[in-house]
Amino acid sequence: MNKNTKLIIFDCDGVLIDSEIISATVLIETLRELSVDIDIQYVQRHFLGCSFKSVREKILDNFDVSLPTAFESEYRAVLLEQFRRELQPTEGIEALLAGLKLEFCVATSSSPERTSEALRVSGLAQFFAAKVFTAEEVKLGKPAPDLFLHAAREMGVLPNECLVIEDSLAGVTAASSAGMQVIHYTGGRHLSGSSSTVLEAFPDVPVLQHWKNFADLLPVINR
Repeated sequence: MNKNTKLIIFDCDGVLIDSEIISATVLIETLRELSVDIDIQYVQRHFLGCSFKSVREKILDNFDVSLPTAFESEYRAVLLEQFRRELQPTEGIEALLAGLKLEFCVATSSSPERTSEALRVSGLAQFFAAKVFTAEEVKLGKPAPDLFLHAAREMGVLPNECLVIEDSLAGVTAASSAGMQVIHYTGGRHLSGSSSTVLEAFPDVPVLQHWKNFADLLPVINR
């Protein structure tokens, strides 16, 4: 790890919160009503880490189905209700955040409203305050580097002083393109037992399966 690291940038869904399995299930069920039949593996490979705009475009390109105007708002409403019933932080993240010595923030493809509610429901909002950046603040979302570069600028650090923690191929690609260090977090339930598109594309990126191993992977963090 670069000893000049000054900022850790966390993705939200699937990294801070164990939400991707919930989101995927709701999306699969909602799309089925429009005769778009996909499974969790399809979501992982094509949608993970992407903005809803990108998801909409991929559904049109791959299934020739144009989602109704109200689809996104209806999907998000159902999803937030599901979050309120079962959303949890990823195991060990609260202890990690409470003990971090470095500055940190969130950079996510999710909407500001969804992110705010997810952090509140999961009990993690206390750690981030105004340190949340979403894809709505940049022209291009992940896998473009724009969001991570925007977060670094807002936090007052250089790209090579950042460490990004991501679960998705889109996110790891964005971080790499931004010239930032990156770790692939695989502790979310949505990645359990699945083949990793990230490792296929980025075999040299370090893998973190549980937050309790974070200090072992990067001992310089707590110096």
